Amino acid sequence: MYRGLPPEYLIINKDKLRSCLLPGENVLAVQVHNSNITSSDISSNVFLSFGITDTVHNYRPVPLWFNAPIDFKSSNLPVIVITTDPAETIPDEPKINADMKIIYHGGTTRNLVSDPGNVYSGTIGIEIRGRYSASFPQKPFGFETRDSSGNNLNTGLLGMPPENDWILLANYNDKTFLRNYLAFEISREMGHYAPLSRYCEVVLNGLYQGIYLLTEKIKVDENRVNIAKLRPDENSGENMSGGYIFKIDYYTPSDSWMSNYSPIEKPDAQMFFVYYDPEPDELTVYQKNYLKDYVNTFETVLYSPGFAYHQTGFRAYINVPSFIDYFLVGEVSRNVDTYKKSRYLYKNRDSRNGLIVSGPVWDFDRAWKNLTEDCINFNQIDGSGWAYKINDCFAWPVPPSWEVRLLQDKEYRNEIHDKYFILRKSVLSEGHLNHPIDSVALLLDEAKERHYQQWPILGINVGTPEPDEQPTTYTGEIEKIKKWIMTRLTWLDKNMVGKSAVYFDFYKALCRIFPNPAQDYLNIESDTIIDKVILYTVSGVKVKDASGFYVYSVNINLTDLGPGFYLVSIFFSDGEIMTRRIIKIR
Repeated sequence: MYRGLPPEYLIINKDKLRSCLLPGENVLAVQVHNSNITSSDISSNVFLSFGITDTVHNYRPVPLWFNAPIDFKSSNLPVIVITTDPAETIPDEPKINADMKIIYHGGTTRNLVSDPGNVYSGTIGIEIRGRYSASFPQKPFGFETRDSSGNNLNTGLLGMPPENDWILLANYNDKTFLRNYLAFEISREMGHYAPLSRYCEVVLNGLYQGIYLLTEKIKVDENRVNIAKLRPDENSGENMSGGYIFKIDYYTPSDSWMSNYSPIEKPDAQMFFVYYDPEPDELTVYQKNYLKDYVNTFETVLYSPGFAYHQTGFRAYINVPSFIDYFLVGEVSRNVDTYKKSRYLYKNRDSRNGLIVSGPVWDFDRAWKNLTEDCINFNQIDGSGWAYKINDCFAWPVPPSWEVRLLQDKEYRNEIHDKYFILRKSVLSEGHLNHPIDSVALLLDEAKERHYQQWPILGINVGTPEPDEQPTTYTGEIEKIKKWIMTRLTWLDKNMVGKSAVYFDFYKALCRIFPNPAQDYLNIESDTIIDKVILYTVSGVKVKDASGFYVYSVNINLTDLGPGFYLVSIFFSDGEIMTRRIIKIR
């Protein structure tokens, strides 16, 4: 009965009971396991309730916490029905076999639980995933689609590209159902890959589980993190330089390596990186050493006196725009987990711009809200505080102090400042942020009633403890997150690091073109939607015409152009045209 809430429960089919109960007295044994191997305490109490329609006898009232199982028959959302062997309980790992069907007929036809699966119908391997989130009554799951022989089966789900690894994110720690979805959307609009996701309702072994977010699992794939796939036989030269996904997260000695550098704020702390994709047991010793040495070289440069030098400093090792955007998503949401866990990074091959990229973003159920933390940075309710200063608190896993060091470079601070205020007029404007919030609230208007009947937690301080009032309605939760976001942005407007750089172009459309001089790529970022970009020689000859963007940021490949001066004409969606001169080198 987590924090006084209703206990977890399991419905036992009466046919199963008939198969094992004998005439006379029977003993039912319940085995209880801790949520994970590192949990320090456990307690249990068992209740047995029968649904009886016999009106001849009187029975004592059921406990106050008792909720009859929800008679869930249909939804406007996609419905996912998962069935496991009755003798098996879904473990933390490894995955067990199960059957799954997904029903979705589009936006106008009801999706019945009894319908055959028309999106997917077949075998999966499923496990409970997560750490803190796995301790809640509504469990998050990871699953892979499989063929009849148990092999991975790539398949597209609900309009998402084909793959076999998927995640069902639970919402017990997020009463708005929005926190992860909103972060994914913002990062994607900034021009980065973020996991695609779809809202759905889930039934597990006949028991309604509530609203979930079906989400792509982060991995190397042409439709996900699109970098080179590293093979076990690639142990030298260019091929060994990528691609790798690694992360800062919970770790074990077998899946991680220790940094040679302690955080600036914690000189005696040990910091670890985790091998992720390929998995540790798939990497050769040579590949592990390559990634470890590359990250160590970057950290050596980062913590050196000349760390800000353009040619030999940190910019030679990291994709700076990705680090800036990752920082902004983390700080706008004030997500303490942005830096200390679930932080993904990846590196492509050197021939494919093999710098360290920060992202994709992940794990925002503790974000977009005030936290009751034993740290001055995160217990305010006035929108203040910096998430990147998490090492000022007790943080485990211990994050590196990369952002602390990067922000000691004036130019880097100014780049963050410029990008933030461009985004404040577009992706991070109040109207733009309220649109997905209102859209999700409308989409979930029906399903939320069932969800909160299953998990009656509105008005109760569950999950990550919060210091402020808990709304008793879903509408109140939506109003609360909107107010929190605007309070946070107001504080950031006044306190954002850096100041406007000299190359900032203040026109009707606020636009930044960099780097200039440029070598292989030119980045264009604006607060107004970019429709197309045309490059001319100084004599007026058109050499490149890129159109159909309709985005706020564009990356133009210049590798096919010779060195010299060029004119860049940027066409905006509102009809404005801006022309700037750039220099192409080498």
